[in-house]
Amino acid sequence: MASVKVKFRPSSVNGKEGCIYYQVIHNRVVRQIHTDYKLFASEWDNHSEAVILHHIPTEIKRDNYILSISERINWDRERLKKIILALGQFDSFTAEDIVLRFQENRKDTSYGAYIQQQIVRLKRLGKIRTSETYTAAYKSFHTFTEGQDIGIDKLNADLLAEYEVCLKGRGNSPNTISFYMRILKAVYNRAVEDGLAEQRYPFKFVYTGVEKTIKRAISLNEIRHIKGLDLSLKPNLDFARDMFLFSFYTRGMSFIDMAHLRKKDLQNGILSYRRRKTGQQLFVKWEKCMQEIVDKYPVNETEYLLPVITEPNKDNRTQYSNGLHRVNHLLKQIGVQLGLHMPLTMYVARHSWASIAKSRNVPIAVISEGMGHDSENTTQIYLASLDTSIVDKANKKILDLL
Repeated sequence: MASVKVKFRPSSVNGKEGCIYYQVIHNRVVRQIHTDYKLFASEWDNHSEAVILHHIPTEIKRDNYILSISERINWDRERLKKIILALGQFDSFTAEDIVLRFQENRKDTSYGAYIQQQIVRLKRLGKIRTSETYTAAYKSFHTFTEGQDIGIDKLNADLLAEYEVCLKGRGNSPNTISFYMRILKAVYNRAVEDGLAEQRYPFKFVYTGVEKTIKRAISLNEIRHIKGLDLSLKPNLDFARDMFLFSFYTRGMSFIDMAHLRKKDLQNGILSYRRRKTGQQLFVKWEKCMQEIVDKYPVNETEYLLPVITEPNKDNRTQYSNGLHRVNHLLKQIGVQLGLHMPLTMYVARHSWASIAKSRNVPIAVISEGMGHDSENTTQIYLASLDTSIVDKANKKILDLL
């Protein structure tokens, strides 16, 4: 049976990147496939045939690049595996046949391959969260096509209508269906711009809108009950409750922004941070209730303010994701304990601040409809035009009610 090894060839010039190549072996014949994947020697582990990430804050951009190379290597390996299985159905084939088939496939403008290229591009740009949403859409569509590669120019309205029916059959909500469709549509439109297909508007008959969902907000009285719970003997629940309250105190700050707050972001009684989702710079007046939460926990040994990302040698995104999953799981337990009418999650804190602010006649421009506009861009336009002192006064009005 044929085998494939991933090899690294260091540069002959000191301090320059080397190249990744594939070694295809069949019937003792060895052939090579060259790639344009560039790495430094310190970024490659020959034994495991895998890349090495830095996990150093100053090297985040480089880690994103290395991560994209790792993804491309994994996809190439998978494609070579499929080629070998397909050729194995014939009586005989050579290592050269594998190489030729792989190089031909590389030239294909398949929709799946193009989506993978966009995922790699997003990772290189540091847009990790967006790359993850693209990956989710790709996996969903890949499952629907049963792994069959479809040419970009073969994508049509009938196929997408079938995909929509399939998603409905899986029990996906209209917003989930729209989520996948909008990503796939964006990729298709980009391919058209790149000249890989003619614009045939294949998405015109599928749902790509956004349905209003039931507001995930609880009342001020329920916030008080959460704050007043005696969780001194349940430290895990206590921590989850504190993260929920911290989000509420800081005008519904999202958990990813909380996790990445740095100690230096708090200066002269003002907490400043840049939203990871939109890039907008926000300023929050530091209140006593916020400091009380920070003081409850040992000083974080990393650069971060809250005890979410606490291990400097582990991937920050993994620590954040695991932390969010754990906190939401524990919050749901608190919600059940209080008999709340909905699952309690971190997102409820954000919606609740906005909803309570609106009920207390805080100007709609300040809360931009409780961050519940159909378009978050509208929310950001409203907030960006306000003096931050107005927002701080609105927040103080809410906190004083507790």
